[in-house]
Amino acid sequence: MKSLTNEVLHYTLFVMILETIEQYYTWALIAILLLNFSQRKIPNSQKKRFATIYLAALLLIFEVGVVTILTRGWPQKLAFLDLAICAALFYFFREKAWPFRFHCVNCNEKLDMNHIIGHDDNLCQKCYYEAHPEEAAKEEEKNKKLEPEQSSETLGLQDIPDTVSEIDWDIWEPREVCVITYLFENDQVLLIDKKRGLGTGLVNAPGGHIELDETAKEAAIREFKEETELDITDPIMAGRLDFQFKDSLSERAYVFFAHTYRGTPKETEEARPFWCPVSEIPYEKMWEDDQYWLPLALEGKKFEGRFIFDDQKMLDKSITVEEEDNE
Repeated sequence: MKSLTNEVLHYTLFVMILETIEQYYTWALIAILLLNFSQRKIPNSQKKRFATIYLAALLLIFEVGVVTILTRGWPQKLAFLDLAICAALFYFFREKAWPFRFHCVNCNEKLDMNHIIGHDDNLCQKCYYEAHPEEAAKEEEKNKKLEPEQSSETLGLQDIPDTVSEIDWDIWEPREVCVITYLFENDQVLLIDKKRGLGTGLVNAPGGHIELDETAKEAAIREFKEETELDITDPIMAGRLDFQFKDSLSERAYVFFAHTYRGTPKETEEARPFWCPVSEIPYEKMWEDDQYWLPLALEGKKFEGRFIFDDQKMLDKSITVEEEDNE
């Protein structure tokens, strides 16, 4: 008799648990849908938006099983089968159903709520801008328009210092953002004699400005084509350069390296391309800063450089090299 009573109590308790799950199912589903609506406001979050739909679908499958067991009076052990089926589906679709991360996949910094529920790449803002310099450039351009008083564009000629240390680089904003691309083949690099524009008369690498509707990599490919008629593929960013000129021009340049191309280099209205042995790069005919950062880049080191120029004369420089991860 006592055994029968225990079974009844266990059955009653289990039914109460199932009824509680059924009761709160609607609230759980509403919470997931509200999360989905919140994700719509966050850019680059399509993968995580679909993940919430997958989670809602799994929750619906489990709820249908619970309701069926309760209404038909089926054995309570079937609830475990229902749960096992949902767990198996979750495991099978885990990459789609749970793309969420709580820490940056690059630097392991704790992510804020927006980056946890949105931003499919699971990168913190700093790492995202490092991976997408073109987006950083657009954000800087936007901030420059919102806060023009902080831009170097507002500096008077007499206010531009002669040394890098005198500039507050935290609020410094470039008026122009461009790319510079070096193409390598065997032990040679493709350079150009600049025929017009900034740096006329100097030897340089092909490059130009980033348009508003393109990425830095797309700009590197396009500008290289315009100046040499070569089609390069898969350029890789090697570093970043910030230039402040005494005439108030301020410019940021992203340096790219490429190793594959199609076509034959031809002279254009902007440049005369020529192949040069890497060991014989004519630094004396190039912008003065090149001799300080280009050898670092050729060694495979990531770098950031800051320079003060008066026309084509360099007044001061500061170059930092990204520390290698020895782990």
